[in-house]
Amino acid sequence: MERVLLHICCGPCATYPVPKLREEGFELMGYFYNPNIHPYTEYTKRKAGLEQYAQIADLKVIYDESYNPVQYFQNIAYRESRRCFFCYQMRLEQAAHIAKRGKFDYFTSTLLVSKYQKHNWIREIGDAVGHKYGVPFLYRDFREGFKQSGEWSREMGLYRQQYCGCLYSEMERYAPRDLIKGLFNAKAMIREDK
Repeated sequence: MERVLLHICCGPCATYPVPKLREEGFELMGYFYNPNIHPYTEYTKRKAGLEQYAQIADLKVIYDESYNPVQYFQNIAYRESRRCFFCYQMRLEQAAHIAKRGKFDYFTSTLLVSKYQKHNWIREIGDAVGHKYGVPFLYRDFREGFKQSGEWSREMGLYRQQYCGCLYSEMERYAPRDLIKGLFNAKAMIREDK
């Protein structure tokens, strides 16, 4: 049975890819690595939500405890308009590294379940870092299960976040548009290429 390391953002995002990949016959292990999540209290809620789901789904998960948002901010500084690209790169590269160390056959990500994520970038980066580490990126368009993952996560009582994870996405979700335009370059704050 081929083994897949599944990078996981949160419990709700895992609810669709986990059973789908198991149906395909893969043996899965989760990997939680998300230094982009802000603030720390949000990070701990998402981690706890994944722990809850992992118990329900009987999923083994590696929890990377090196929460370092400074690294995330250093990676995107002065490149905020492409922050998602650099965020994906940071997390997928680390997942590929762990997949190589663990001798997995493939790695992939629950980022692929969200209709708000940029699949072309995720696939491009996944393929590149997979080539670099010698572990293929397993691309699946899980967006078909986006609505279902929301329903399942509600039924399971999982913590459901209201924004992608970073400070910028939190601002986009909660702050008045005028405030955002006043604080940041407006072009940098507009989500492009969904």
